[in-house]
Amino acid sequence: MTAQLPLSLRWPRRQRFEHFHAGANAAAVAAVQALATQQGAPWLYLSGTAGSGKSHLLLAACQAANEAGRTVQYLPLKALRDHATVIRGVAGSAFLALDDLDALAGNRDAEHALFDLYNRARAEGAAIIFAAQVVPAQLSIVLPDLRSRLGACTQFALKSLDDAERREVLKHQAALRGIELDDTVLDWLFARYARDTGALLDLLDRLDQASLAAQRRITVPFLRTFLREAG
Repeated sequence: MTAQLPLSLRWPRRQRFEHFHAGANAAAVAAVQALATQQGAPWLYLSGTAGSGKSHLLLAACQAANEAGRTVQYLPLKALRDHATVIRGVAGSAFLALDDLDALAGNRDAEHALFDLYNRARAEGAAIIFAAQVVPAQLSIVLPDLRSRLGACTQFALKSLDDAERREVLKHQAALRGIELDDTVLDWLFARYARDTGALLDLLDRLDQASLAAQRRITVPFLRTFLREAG
């Protein structure tokens, strides 16, 4: 194992299927679950803007595949260097998740490495799920054969949650922690804080710890003070 290949990733506790609010993405979630746990399920390509849940689903799929007894590798390409070397180092896993595919588009060496990995995985009966911000036809891929291979995957364009759905997710996750978030708090928060669901849930984790330490309920004054001191 190299330092760049997270072969034994400790899957984040919250990045599981049960913590993913599907909304309009129910068909995509079902397809990802099938790929993670069933032999012969179609390879997948997920596209969507930041915050649409791509990484969440890839990590959830890795966790499910691991629990099903499959060897797993997850490559967050945006966070890795020397993509060609990293991709050529992938070997022996039954389930592969390649995130942030946009990061290697235009890098001929990395594209050739991915093309070879794609063909090798097909021959070995492995499963792959890809994720990027745009569909394959819109990636700046210079290798036509790779663009064709990616386009052959079953594709899903993930839709971000709307504000009402984000509020419900936040309320539900707060309730699991024994926290009551009233509408006044949510109104104030949504007017002043990032709408990305992951960022909101990260904030909830920090608020939970801070409120427990202070022995205070999460109110607008508490939230205002917390964000001012945290910023």
